[in-house]
Amino acid sequence: MSSFPLIFKKIAESSWFNNFIMAVILGAGVVVGIQTYGEQVAHMKELLWTLDQIILFIFLVEVIIKMAAEGNRPLRYFRDPWNVFDFSIVAVCYLALLFPEVEGAYVAVFRLARVLRVFRIVRTVPKLRLLVNTLLKSIPSIGYIGILLSVVFYIYATMGVFLFRENDPVHFGNLQLSLLSLFRIVTLEDWTDIMYINMYGCDHSIWGYGVAEGCTDPQPMGFGAAIYFVTFVLVGTMIVLNLFIGVIMNSMDEAKRDAREEADRLGGARQQSLQEELERVSDELNKIRGQVDSIAGRHRKGADKTQ
Repeated sequence: MSSFPLIFKKIAESSWFNNFIMAVILGAGVVVGIQTYGEQVAHMKELLWTLDQIILFIFLVEVIIKMAAEGNRPLRYFRDPWNVFDFSIVAVCYLALLFPEVEGAYVAVFRLARVLRVFRIVRTVPKLRLLVNTLLKSIPSIGYIGILLSVVFYIYATMGVFLFRENDPVHFGNLQLSLLSLFRIVTLEDWTDIMYINMYGCDHSIWGYGVAEGCTDPQPMGFGAAIYFVTFVLVGTMIVLNLFIGVIMNSMDEAKRDAREEADRLGGARQQSLQEELERVSDELNKIRGQVDSIAGRHRKGADKTQ
């Protein structure tokens, strides 16, 4: 490997460079936040635009440095999904800069790209990156838990429509409303109010939310409604949602193990690279020593002939 890729690699892996990029990302977040005030910061429009271009240029330089660090194979830069994300954000922002008419047609997309630059702080902070990797590893298992939770929701929502539609059309008038009400219940947001409406009937003004006004056929279910709601809370909140926590904790352990393995691998790679560099330097010194010995030998022969 030539010296230039090594220089770029050292820059890309240095703490000062990563800390600088983190500061720039935070600055990008501040700039985007100020831009949301619209007319209130109209007098700062030119300054904000200039800062935005400086930040975008720094991100472009970062991409170039990291690609140059790959030496003769710069496309290896795209093997890291985080690098693909960074490159995409920079490319979209420059597309908006070079083609203003495109930005006008897709203004929401380009604004989103500017906001997503703040998300880049995740890859610069190792702990945040570990959390994101944990969530990504959890997706397959969470998908199966989501299917289980969907089945539970569907069964209870259907039962809720059949049982409570006449008494409580506000919360169980149809399947969509029933699913929405169950989502509220599973978050434990005033779920007891809905339970009491169906336990004691809807013909009481204390329930509010239009329940009493829309009540045409009060049918209190008593203890049966209590069983319905309590079992749903136990199944939906206490069991299924805790499965999410268990899956995430297991994925956290896997992510930590992968991080340790990657650190060990990178440490071994650095050690091997350092050893190769030392061997190269040693070979250069041996060549220089050989040349010095050769020159010294010629001088000795010349001195012997003179004598």
